[in-house]
Amino acid sequence: MPEPEPALPDILVAALALVRDRRVLMVTARARDVLYMPGGKIDDGESAADAAVRESLEEVAVRLRPESVRELFTVVTQAHGEPDGRLVRMAVFAGDTDDDPRPSSEIDAIHWVDSRAHDRCPPAGREVLTRLVALDFID
Repeated sequence: MPEPEPALPDILVAALALVRDRRVLMVTARARDVLYMPGGKIDDGESAADAAVRESLEEVAVRLRPESVRELFTVVTQAHGEPDGRLVRMAVFAGDTDDDPRPSSEIDAIHWVDSRAHDRCPPAGREVLTRLVALDFID
């Protein structure tokens, strides 16, 4: 009997849920129409909160006030574009800023969306929208 394939390690990411006027900030990248949460992989030795702060600045030019950064929830689901069974573990953070988001070189465009954008999102983004609606943060 063949040995089972070893489980692929989860992809650990941190993301920002920046909510304004009952819509959440999402981004598109690489000339694709898929909406993503601004965020990215957590570097070795970095906390998820620190990664969310760093990625917010890198992707959408938002400086979060450190004392305002708080974890909302973690989504664990199939990773978009990865083999079946490869999971993404995305810690989602809220935070306050006075900055107006703008796309960085990694990002094509920013979008303020509500739950109607569900079908344009990969699995993790769909779950984030569902949870933000349940928390009564977005419509």
